[in-house]
Amino acid sequence: MFRTDAVVYSQQKMYLTLKREKLTMNITKIERVVVLPVFAVLIVWLSACDQFIDILSDGELPQTHGRVPQLEGLSGEILIGVVHPDTGRSSLENPPIEYGLGLAVEEINNAQLGEAKLKLVIEDGQSTVEGAVEAFHKLINQDKVTAILGPATSSQAKAVFDAAQESQVVAISPTAAARGLSKTGGFTFRTSLITDILIPNGVRITHAKLDYQNVATIHDEIDVFSTDSDFVLKKALAENGVEVVISETFQSGETDFSAQLTRIKESNADAVFVSAQIAESPEILLQGREIGIPADVPFLITVTLSPDQIEVAGEAADGAITFTSWVSTAETPGNQMFVRHYRTKYGVEPNTFAAQSYAALYILVEAISRAQSTDSIAIRDALANIKEFDTVLGKFSFDGSGDAIYDPIVLIVNNGQLEVFK
Repeated sequence: MFRTDAVVYSQQKMYLTLKREKLTMNITKIERVVVLPVFAVLIVWLSACDQFIDILSDGELPQTHGRVPQLEGLSGEILIGVVHPDTGRSSLENPPIEYGLGLAVEEINNAQLGEAKLKLVIEDGQSTVEGAVEAFHKLINQDKVTAILGPATSSQAKAVFDAAQESQVVAISPTAAARGLSKTGGFTFRTSLITDILIPNGVRITHAKLDYQNVATIHDEIDVFSTDSDFVLKKALAENGVEVVISETFQSGETDFSAQLTRIKESNADAVFVSAQIAESPEILLQGREIGIPADVPFLITVTLSPDQIEVAGEAADGAITFTSWVSTAETPGNQMFVRHYRTKYGVEPNTFAAQSYAALYILVEAISRAQSTDSIAIRDALANIKEFDTVLGKFSFDGSGDAIYDPIVLIVNNGQLEVFK
C-alpha cells in the first residue's frame, strides 16, 4: 500500500551500479586515448547522480513522512471538508491551519500511484458556534464530503459534533482540547491533546522546577475550553499541594484586563495561570507586566502560545510558559522535513495549529487507505484502530473516545523563541 523513499533510492542506486559495470566492461574494447577523457566525465556525472540521490534520500523528497498512504482501489476526487475561522476573533488560528492542511494535501496527492486525489472543500466557521454549525450542515448535506476536518475551538466542536454523529460523517478537530467532546464509538475525533493530558503534565513539570505554592488564575468564563481548562487546572494544582489565592474571570472579546490583573498583583501570587483563547492571551501578558506584576512571577498559559502571540506580546512574553503538544525542534518522524517544507512554501514558521492540522490529514488519509473506502463507517472503524502511527506529533493513537494519545510538551519563551522547558 505504500511506496517508500528507501525503495525508490534502492532502485536508482542499482541502476547506476549496473551502468558503471557496463562502462567498465566495454572500456577495453575502445581506444583508451579517446575514451578515457569521456569515461572520466561519465564517472563524474554518475557520481554526481549518486550524491543527488543521497541528498534526496536524506529528506528532500516531496514526501515528508517515511511513507505516504496510498489510496489504492479508489479513483477521482475525494472531498474532504474543512471548517476553520477565516473571519472573526479566532481568525488568527486560520492561516496555520489552512497552511498545514494545504501542505499535507500537496504531499499526499503528489505521492499517489493511482488516480485518486484529495480535494479540500473549505468553509468559514466565522469564529462563532452558529457559523460552524452552518458550515458543517453545508458540507454534509450539500457538498457530500467524505469527512470533515474542524472546527477550531471547543465551543464550536461541542455544538457541531452532534451533527456529525447524527449524519454519520467523520469529523476530526485538529485543535479543540476540552474534555468530553468526542463520542465513544462515534464519528468524532481529535488530534489535539485534551486538557486532562496537557494540564496535569504541565503542572507537575513546572511545579517541580519552580516550586510555586500560592498562585492566581484567570480564565474566560464563557469559552468552553477556558472553563474546562480552569477546572482541570485547579484540580491538578490541589493534587500538587498548591493553593489558589485568587481566581479572576473575564468574557470572550474583552480587551481590558487591568482590574483583574491589579487584584492578582496585590495577591502576591507566586505564579499566574491563564486559560484563554489566542485573542486574549497576548493582551493579558502585556497588561500584566504593564501594571507591575514582577518579571520573576511567571505567566503559565494552559493553551498553546504561538509565535504570532509572542510577537504581539513582545518582551512581555519572555518567561511565559505554555502547555502544548508540539515544538518545531522535535525529532519526531518527519518533523524537521515538515518544518523546512512549510517554511519554504509559506515563508513563515509553522506553529502547533499547523502541525496538528497537518498530522490530522495524514491520519485521516491513513484511515481511508486502510479502509480502501470512502464509506464513513469504514473510515470511522479504521480511525479507531490507529495505534502508534508515526506523525510529526510523535507516535499517535486514538483512545476509545476518539481522543488523541501522544506525549505532551511544556515550552518556555526565551528571548522571543519557544524552547523546551527544563
